[in-house]
Amino acid sequence: MRHFMALSSVLAILILQYSLVALVSSAGPPSGWKTLRGSPPVVIARGGFSGIFPDSSSLAYNLALNTSNPDVILWCDVQLTKDGKGICFPELKLDNATDISVVYQDKQKDYFVNGVSSRGWFSVDYNFKELANVSLVQGVYSRTPKFDGNKLPILHVHEVAKLIKSPSTGLWLNIQHDSFFKQQNLSVEKFLRSLIAKNVTVSYISSPDVDFLKRVKSRFSPGTTSLIFRVLEQSEIEPTTNQSYGELLKNLKQIKKFASGILVPKGYIWPVDSNLYLQPHTSLVSDAHKKKLQVFVSDLINDVPFSYNFSYDPVAECLSFFNVSDFSVDGVLSDFPVTPSAAINCFSGLGENPTKQVDTLVITKYGASGDTPACTDLAYNKAKSDGADVLDCPVQMSKDGTPFCLSSVDLLESTTVAHTNFKTRATTIQEIKNTSGIYTFSLTWEEIKTLTPSILKPYEKFRLFRNPKLQNQGKLITLSEFLSLTEGSRILIGIENAAYLAEKQNLSVINAVLDALKKTKRRSHKVMIQSTHSSVLKILDKSKFERVYKVDENIGDASETAIKDIKTFADSVVIGKKSVFPETEAFLVNATNIVAKLKSAKLRVYVETCSNEFVSQAWDYYSDASIEINSFVMGAKVNGIITDFPKTADRYRRNLCLKHGKKAPYMSPIEPGKLYRQISELFLPPLPPPSPVLIDSNVTEAPLPRVPTA
Repeated sequence: MRHFMALSSVLAILILQYSLVALVSSAGPPSGWKTLRGSPPVVIARGGFSGIFPDSSSLAYNLALNTSNPDVILWCDVQLTKDGKGICFPELKLDNATDISVVYQDKQKDYFVNGVSSRGWFSVDYNFKELANVSLVQGVYSRTPKFDGNKLPILHVHEVAKLIKSPSTGLWLNIQHDSFFKQQNLSVEKFLRSLIAKNVTVSYISSPDVDFLKRVKSRFSPGTTSLIFRVLEQSEIEPTTNQSYGELLKNLKQIKKFASGILVPKGYIWPVDSNLYLQPHTSLVSDAHKKKLQVFVSDLINDVPFSYNFSYDPVAECLSFFNVSDFSVDGVLSDFPVTPSAAINCFSGLGENPTKQVDTLVITKYGASGDTPACTDLAYNKAKSDGADVLDCPVQMSKDGTPFCLSSVDLLESTTVAHTNFKTRATTIQEIKNTSGIYTFSLTWEEIKTLTPSILKPYEKFRLFRNPKLQNQGKLITLSEFLSLTEGSRILIGIENAAYLAEKQNLSVINAVLDALKKTKRRSHKVMIQSTHSSVLKILDKSKFERVYKVDENIGDASETAIKDIKTFADSVVIGKKSVFPETEAFLVNATNIVAKLKSAKLRVYVETCSNEFVSQAWDYYSDASIEINSFVMGAKVNGIITDFPKTADRYRRNLCLKHGKKAPYMSPIEPGKLYRQISELFLPPLPPPSPVLIDSNVTEAPLPRVPTA
């Protein structure tokens, strides 16, 4: 009873934690967009597709045009040169995102910017012709610098405008430093007049400067150009009013006098607490719409950690701004415009329990282990509610022969055993791994069940942690408890280390699994049993189980004899992502034909592991888990996705864009090697060595040793 009450309270935490996000998938466009104009939100590409290519480069703008909505808006941060030309560049200083410090060494200067002394290379010290010698580079150090050698020029605003071919595509000019340019006897207004004279259409002009917006208001027709007040952080002071931006937002009626909309950081709409969990959304969007002000949101960036409520899924975060029951922003500013494009057109308005558009299986990796400790009752309950088709239990054995579910035979990896008295049982077993561990077969089940689970931290070195609120919640469960908990669900049971356990520990994991299955209530569905060892699968009854052979290394191909041998003991094969799309330095280089080859032999193919964290994905997937999944499902045509975030995978296969034969660019499979081929020769990472071919000798194994009898 005590455990039931504890579990109930944790489930309540789970429900509260995800209820804010649940709103995202339960309401939306079928009842009409709740934007000010009733049309879908616009997507604004900040500096083009600046999440991949250098900000404001031709490559960045073209990628945005080629992968986003047809009506995508190209964002240009306008800086003025010494001769009054307007360039697109994200900062007032040029040193961070160009090679100017190399081209014009020792030419840095000091200026006061907003009353603060700043040293660097400023656009106002160079005419446009001088800047032709300067190349754009990646200014965000966590992003790939591989395109820095492409000699991408700084673009004039006119050049960006010429990239726009579709009449539905717009141009957004952001004027951040009007007062600084005035101090240098340069005029943004004069530059804007030159654009009008040359018939350059500007859809939006934004600025955090109230005085600037008031001055230019009369020069632009509201039907052609919308003036947007860019709101900075709450405590920051707007210079012309001497009020904080937080205070200014309290008087939306006053803002309406000089602007037709506001652009705000996402925290103004969805605040988060100090632990990065969502607070209830504010009424800002609804309040602004009542005053006939449009609301645009910024800072939706795929490769920067955001609220844990979204489980590192950028589509889920996007949906929270326009697919909720009571409001929708009018536009989204993003470094990765492909994500809001797909969120708006494919994932909005799915409603309750939307129809699956593809039959791809969603198979869990230790339950919903991206959000809860692996292989716990919580992980499995959440995975079921998240829409997983197959719940997995990697079976481990206790010292007294109890089979239970755990992600690893080493208790150190997913429990707090290191902080208990059992830490003295650490040992090194070369047959299992080279480093020391505290192994499951060193403790009895009575001892193991006293341990506290610990959430996995696969990307801890990147400071990306999983759901701290639940990091030690849930309980470890026996295989029998797993079978009861998952009654009515399809299951996958993993069996490893069978030979070692039989020979060295006198434990038969296979017999333990078969006995547990025999004792449980008979199931109508098929049980899957997975192993990296053919010797395990060969002794299983084909009529009772789907036998899944896991290839535990990356392969580039498989010989006909190896595939023929696999067919004798397996029905399905699990392969790693890099066996399908080989990588070098997180760039895809090509595609193998291993999936098609295995499927032609009537073997089902599952791929692992698809995670939400952007560092787990190649650059080609644009830091978006849905794009990665789409590439394996629609591109490689795998039969199943193995994932620690089943909610993301299940939502993907229900998205509305999958219904259409002709795929929109934001829902088309990636082309392996396309980004790689755009890297200049000097910066090109070396091709990876060819992955080995799976041959018969890799597959064939000696029979398992018998477990000695007492």
